[in-house]
Amino acid sequence: MNTKESTMRIAIPVETDQGLAAPRSGHFGHAAYFTIATVEDGEVTGVEVVKNVEHGEHGCGGVIQHALDQNLDAIIATGMGMPPYSRFTAGGVAVYAEGETPIAGDVLAKFLDGKVQPMDPANACRH
Repeated sequence: MNTKESTMRIAIPVETDQGLAAPRSGHFGHAAYFTIATVEDGEVTGVEVVKNVEHGEHGCGGVIQHALDQNLDAIIATGMGMPPYSRFTAGGVAVYAEGETPIAGDVLAKFLDGKVQPMDPANACRH
């Protein structure tokens, strides 16, 4: 995906409502929030924080649909299972995996530098 010549909405599952300063969630389905960055021609032009739905109340399907409802182009997660991976990719949302960087803004910077790879479905969580 070329981030230099387009507009993208990129979600990062996070634990708090601190936007790009938020610590990342270890698993997208249980994230308290999504930090969503709008990127135009490789530059961040907007950041919003969206509260996630409760996984226990809505199940994984509800969390997936809530994320899909945000009109995302990509999601960068530390991990996720095959059902969300399949639904995101079927819905036109590119799934990227990055599990080393603890703060959302640093993850986004890595992504914009081309240092975050698409998630390999073989590495999906099995639960």
